[in-house]
Amino acid sequence: MSHTEPIREETREESRVERTRADYPSERRDEARDKFGGINTGACFFGWLVAMAVAILLTSILGALVAAIGSNADISQTEAQRSAGTVGLTAGIVLVVVLLLAYYTGGYVAGRMSRFDGAKQGLGVWLIGLVVTIVAVVAGAAFGSQYNILDRVSLPRIPIPTDQLTTGGIITAVVIVLGTLLLAMLGGKVGHRYHDRVDRAAYR
Repeated sequence: MSHTEPIREETREESRVERTRADYPSERRDEARDKFGGINTGACFFGWLVAMAVAILLTSILGALVAAIGSNADISQTEAQRSAGTVGLTAGIVLVVVLLLAYYTGGYVAGRMSRFDGAKQGLGVWLIGLVVTIVAVVAGAAFGSQYNILDRVSLPRIPIPTDQLTTGGIITAVVIVLGTLLLAMLGGKVGHRYHDRVDRAAYR
């Protein structure tokens, strides 16, 4: 047997070990995704809380700025304005932007907190917001306005009349629903990029 045979055997063994090491992290990630993937309810809930906090904070800041410049625009909206379903164009645009930023931030937080599926975490944040809104509206309609939490807390939302469906109201609702959904999912994907960078660095 020549002296090159042991060297070739050792080289083949090292190559086999390297292939095993390369395949092992991928297999482990797939197993972890199957076990821990999907919507993380806890992360989505805290993401929704952050979204509401950001919405309240931005609304308060904008309200203070409006008061400082002496404008008549009401960003937070009074109960009378909500009931009447009236809102200025500028205030309406500002409120839509606030909601979009809030849900983007909430989706980002949920995606950053979760190991997998950032977009699904953003979807979870949006679903929690939708469920809370529906429950609050139903409770207010069934038991009285004092149980409608959304009307008792100054959360930014576009006043859509419930007594009649108008073209403007439908368009506004579609913009809010689709816009917050897309921004929440986008925020989740952006927040999850941190975990992708860690994976690339660890398994390079």
